[in-house]
Amino acid sequence: MRIDELINDIRTSNLVLPEFQREYVWTREQAKQLMASLIKRYPVGGLLFWKTTDPPELKNMTELPEHLGTIRVILDGQQRLTTLFMLVTGDIPPYYRQHDIHSNPRDLYYNVETQEFHYYQSSRMRDNPRWQRVVDCFDGKGSQSLAFEIAKTLAEDPERAFDLASSLSHNLERLRGIVQHDLPIQTVPVTASLTEAIDIFDLVNSQGTKLSDAELALTHVTGKWAQARRVIKEKSRELADRHFDFDLTFMTRALTASVKRRGLFETIHTASEEELKAGWKRLSKILDYLVNFLPHKAFIHSTEDLSTSNALVPLIVYLTVHDGKFPSLKAERNAIHWLYAALIKARYTAQTDQRLEKDIAIIVREDDPWDSLREQIVDQRGRIDVMPSDFEGRGVSHPLFKAAHIVAKARGAVDWFNGIPLGKPHGSSYRIHRHHIFPKDVLHKHGYEAENHMHGKMVNEIANRAFLTADTNLDLSNKPPAEYLPKIEQAYPGALASQYVPKAQELWSLDRFEDFLAERRRLMAEAINAYMKGLVSEGLPQGPVPLSTIIEQGESAQVEFKTTFQWDVRQSQVNKALHQSVVKSVAAFLNTEGGTLVIGVEDDGSIYGIDKDVASLGGTRDRFEQRLVTLLVEALGTEYAHLVKVWFESAEGREVCILDVERAPEPVFAKMPGKDTMFYARSGNATRALDSQETVAYIGMHWDQ
Repeated sequence: MRIDELINDIRTSNLVLPEFQREYVWTREQAKQLMASLIKRYPVGGLLFWKTTDPPELKNMTELPEHLGTIRVILDGQQRLTTLFMLVTGDIPPYYRQHDIHSNPRDLYYNVETQEFHYYQSSRMRDNPRWQRVVDCFDGKGSQSLAFEIAKTLAEDPERAFDLASSLSHNLERLRGIVQHDLPIQTVPVTASLTEAIDIFDLVNSQGTKLSDAELALTHVTGKWAQARRVIKEKSRELADRHFDFDLTFMTRALTASVKRRGLFETIHTASEEELKAGWKRLSKILDYLVNFLPHKAFIHSTEDLSTSNALVPLIVYLTVHDGKFPSLKAERNAIHWLYAALIKARYTAQTDQRLEKDIAIIVREDDPWDSLREQIVDQRGRIDVMPSDFEGRGVSHPLFKAAHIVAKARGAVDWFNGIPLGKPHGSSYRIHRHHIFPKDVLHKHGYEAENHMHGKMVNEIANRAFLTADTNLDLSNKPPAEYLPKIEQAYPGALASQYVPKAQELWSLDRFEDFLAERRRLMAEAINAYMKGLVSEGLPQGPVPLSTIIEQGESAQVEFKTTFQWDVRQSQVNKALHQSVVKSVAAFLNTEGGTLVIGVEDDGSIYGIDKDVASLGGTRDRFEQRLVTLLVEALGTEYAHLVKVWFESAEGREVCILDVERAPEPVFAKMPGKDTMFYARSGNATRALDSQETVAYIGMHWDQ
């Protein structure tokens, strides 16, 4: 059948596309090669149609056209037909919408002199009439008139123009003549059922341009449940609006896991429509739960933080088995710990199906599968912990870069150049921006040559990268760190330490660049290991914990240090605004998992003591404790006072106040004098105020309503 007849049948919906077909996935290069083959009159393969009086669900068509008798459904060849339709008509076929076309071939150009095809290049084609847009060559204008117009601009004398026009006209006619080309068609008879048509579709695709296992699985799903592809794509768009961008392959894998509790796509082929719909209902709820859980509990704010979305599939199965939620705080922590380990150690970057199948089997078999799952990673990679040497020569594409970013967010890190927390959306997304701490230009001038492979790896190593919320570092991009890092620390105290920058300023000099890298690798490895260890540790022992033990542990999700209660160290006077910091921390511990607040200890663990606080409150410890408890009762409520235990301990000749805070059985809001009531929660080792939307989501996840 001729190409122009096929195009007309598509335009008039005499030829339609079933919903179970994959989207337009051809690359622009494939489209170009199709045109190059057609103009040379090479064979380009046949088409497979299904003639039926009872068609399945059709793409972008809610009502069937009023045809007599049968309708023809495209089973194989839709990529070629879609390409030809777009290049000949300049339009998109009626079975697609603009957002379905991710690789648009319509800026393909044809050289009317050499018969070459290339996509538009300004330097090559601007003001060069030899290059004509393929779509424009089919717009109905005569080949001869177009050829003469081109020839006049290329030839100096009329005779030469006439000869050239004749040649160009021939080449244009050769291009336009491809629509007269016949494509062989095979037809599945009208007696075939939908299942038989899909089986033939699978068979044909397994012999030709093979569909992926995910695409074949989705074909079977849509064959049973006609609206599946449409529903899944709608959910994908909804999740993308929440910064989690999951493609159809992941969604099909997740559906397979929800329906069959298996990791192999082919296992979903036998699922019934009822099983598919029930599995999708479960999955939709689990995905909603995860996109709230991951930012609040795991500091994974978007798919930008994931080296692969496949690592979420075992969590989906675990939640499927446990009624859509983690059954305990211990399970939550173990799940996060395992997820980090799976991402860092690239558990699913190879042999994905087999490893998922094995891990999912463990989850289905064991009620508490986390140790067994971790053993699988150790068997594969030898260890879970991170070593400083793991960072050597590693760039931003390595999973450790994303791991370092996640832990930095957990440590309350902020952008060095605008002070925005890394865990806040910036613009329309949470996209990671990278800053060279030792700028490339500075290092190149200092002898680290761009052409030297080893030098290039050091310059671009993770240990020389800071995390930003935006490209805001242009004004400092060519300054050595010894010049600009002190300014950052002055503007945002603690910002350097939260991103693993060594405190020793002598390492900030250009001559110590490699020593800086070595020390920052060590700090990054220690921070990642400590954070992961904290997830699966049992926490502090019951009862009063020695101050030395608390300080040795350092600040974490459950431990925070405050230098003073109300004494302003910088101004050497009482500053009651500092009370708010204590109230916020206690409220956050009440709303999270409990914790310990130490007053009189600096961020680095140095003992400052509460002597000046006590003196400012009348000179006795009892007056200090009375004021502290009164403040907490006024701000948080009398009903929560019993959840806060206050005690004192001496160290290095100075007294320190320690508050042990239990988790509250219900949400606790803080009332600050002259301020709105606020909700606070722990975010790693930092306290964060949640906005109204975040508060509702957080409460829904942490307390039974």
